[in-house]
Amino acid sequence: MEPQLLHRVADGVATVVIHNPAKRNAMTAGMWRALPPLLGLLAADPAVRALVLTGEGATFCAGADISTLRGSSDEAQGLAVRAEEALAAFPKPTLAAIRGYCVGGGSQLAAACDLRFAREGSLFGVTPAKLGIVYPASSTRRLVSLVGPATAKYLLFSGELIDTERALRTGLVDEVLPEGGLGERVAEFTRVLTARSQLTQAAAKEFAGGREDRDAYWAGQARGSDDTDEGVAAFLERRQPKFTWTVGGAGNEG
Repeated sequence: MEPQLLHRVADGVATVVIHNPAKRNAMTAGMWRALPPLLGLLAADPAVRALVLTGEGATFCAGADISTLRGSSDEAQGLAVRAEEALAAFPKPTLAAIRGYCVGGGSQLAAACDLRFAREGSLFGVTPAKLGIVYPASSTRRLVSLVGPATAKYLLFSGELIDTERALRTGLVDEVLPEGGLGERVAEFTRVLTARSQLTQAAAKEFAGGREDRDAYWAGQARGSDDTDEGVAAFLERRQPKFTWTVGGAGNEG
């Protein structure tokens, strides 16, 4: 099978799989190009309430496939940045499920997700210093927001790999799972995500990203939805709520 991005949708969760196992799931130029339009389709799908990004087999993503990115380094970097920004802008919760190597472009994609769960023993690295590449400003800011300036400088200056213990301690990942436990935990947690209010999640995602100018918009969305009444009623009646507000739903374009 050619290197490509595979995807499936089930039970409200879209799973995107980085498939290039012959090269530890390195991202080719075609894969970088394919990610933004794929994310656009999944964002517009009302059946999708959360997204999981993962790699085929025992590796998340070992970076960019350098052999497909020869020529202009600016063009190659631009492809990666556009894909990263499209992932960061995805309007529903995103979770990177990480096994094995999460390096270079793989770490860019993982950092662009809202959450990162990793299997114990995975390795993480930000490696542009090994190639003489200037890491993009937007990617650097995102990394600093996750791990702080000191750890970001350690990773960027050295290109060294760090283990899951350090990744968890510095905030690069949110949970570390034992061998065999990652898939079960991701399935369990995405069931939680899909049961919660998409209105709350979408607003929180924008606010966490610094969009405080959208406060009035989201207050209006809350007033015009039934989610609050449904959430309170479900709590009092001791049942699971059935939230109806959806990203891109009628009147929700914003």
